[in-house]
Amino acid sequence: METRIVTLCYRKIIDARSQKEWEKLVFEDTWKEFKMQSQLFNQESRYTTFSQLLLHVPASEKLHFLVSAAAVNYIKQLGNKIPDVVNNIGKTFLSFSKFYFEIINSDLQHKSVHSIAINFYSDPLRWHETIGDYLLLSADADGIEGQTSLYKIQPFVNIHSLQKEQNDGAIKR
Repeated sequence: METRIVTLCYRKIIDARSQKEWEKLVFEDTWKEFKMQSQLFNQESRYTTFSQLLLHVPASEKLHFLVSAAAVNYIKQLGNKIPDVVNNIGKTFLSFSKFYFEIINSDLQHKSVHSIAINFYSDPLRWHETIGDYLLLSADADGIEGQTSLYKIQPFVNIHSLQKEQNDGAIKR
């Protein structure tokens, strides 16, 4: 029998329209950090937008990493649970240990333009079955029996990686 191990990716976009308190705090602090860190790459104040910086100052690509520092403590508050992604009974169930922060857009003069994405990568999951539009998943990627979750893939969630292994333990990629 073939077993499938998947990693899911959830792309959380945060911008001026974000409503949850956690999102608003991340939005405010990452915009302030963008304004501060962009000074490194814009000492003559020639550029006002993130896209202008990327176009004219190639080293400004580092702003993704530099601005992410403002979001790290908020991400830690999530307790390694991917936000917003819930199983069929409405509970968060995906754990993560990796994420990638990116600036989508920003403007030094107009905070309302600021937009970021945090891509959360789930820990490996065992994909037991597909039932209609749902995936039956468990966090027991190592084969230990555990609790399952019935999950319907929602917008901004993608299967990031898939591994197949035969019952003899050999992994196919």
